[in-house]
Amino acid sequence: MSPEFAPKYLQEEEILSQECKQLISTLPKEKGWIASHLYQYQGFWYPARHLQGIISCQKHFQARNSDIFLCTTPKSGTTWLKSIIFTLINRTRFPVTKNDHPLLKNNPHDLVPFLEIKLYIDNQIPDFSSFPSPRLFSTHLPYVSLPKSVQECSASKLVYLCRDPKDIFVSIWHFSNKLRLREMGTNSIEDVFDMFCKGISLSGPFWDHVLEYWNQSKENSDKVFFLRFEDMKEEGELNLRRLALFLGCPFSIEEEESGIVDEILKLCSFDNLSKLEVNENGKLSSGEKNKAFFRRGEVGDLRNYLVPEMVEKIDEITEMKFNGSGLIL
Repeated sequence: MSPEFAPKYLQEEEILSQECKQLISTLPKEKGWIASHLYQYQGFWYPARHLQGIISCQKHFQARNSDIFLCTTPKSGTTWLKSIIFTLINRTRFPVTKNDHPLLKNNPHDLVPFLEIKLYIDNQIPDFSSFPSPRLFSTHLPYVSLPKSVQECSASKLVYLCRDPKDIFVSIWHFSNKLRLREMGTNSIEDVFDMFCKGISLSGPFWDHVLEYWNQSKENSDKVFFLRFEDMKEEGELNLRRLALFLGCPFSIEEEESGIVDEILKLCSFDNLSKLEVNENGKLSSGEKNKAFFRRGEVGDLRNYLVPEMVEKIDEITEMKFNGSGLIL
């Protein structure tokens, strides 16, 4: 990848505030997967530039009761979830079957922006006056690091999508190698596997991230909706109806009879989105090419890359971490 197309967080030292530089000098530091380093903040790992956005977001963001937050660890199906919920919430404003639907011309990450790595990045204070209600936001933040107003806003909704950690690991490994500069070389799967298992990955540890939202969904099911990627793949129509009900916009009898549930899933399918011009040739303002977010979108890709010992190790960690929680991945 040439420098002009590299993600801006590879230039992290050039764009950090003095306050952020002082903070990261006090934080635990490890080798990064894409940027040079990851820093541990409130128990989780981030590139320095993301960390600056997190702190700004925590200081300034004010949630509203009508807000909807899509929460994930990286490579859990975030792009897919954004497309589905944007289409679901806006199905009256933007009819699914229209040729000018926003998803046909925009990457889902532009339609549902990240709080900490888009809206508040580089100490920006965004203007939300043009955001229609309900406002849709995305985040990779663990629950503990969400702005206090999000945690305390009783009527806002959080949708959490999780995925088999073995598939997530494979996807992060591919994704990180797509975004590294050519002169940086590629990450070997063995090196980053050990880092992932130790919890040193983007917004990791994975298991702690998932468990926080799982526990919140059990304690407050009206606020936090916990969804598995694999369940969404296997029973898309059922889970789309569950999502609509949770978000307060259930499908009417007329909508059901018109086939809108199936139409939404078709529009937002990996096959459809990945072949669109905007996702084949466009790029985000942060530098990533849109096609980097569309690799396979399948369940079980781990079988093509992980040896049995790797599978066994991640399964052992998962069983140990989730023991007694009632959560099975």
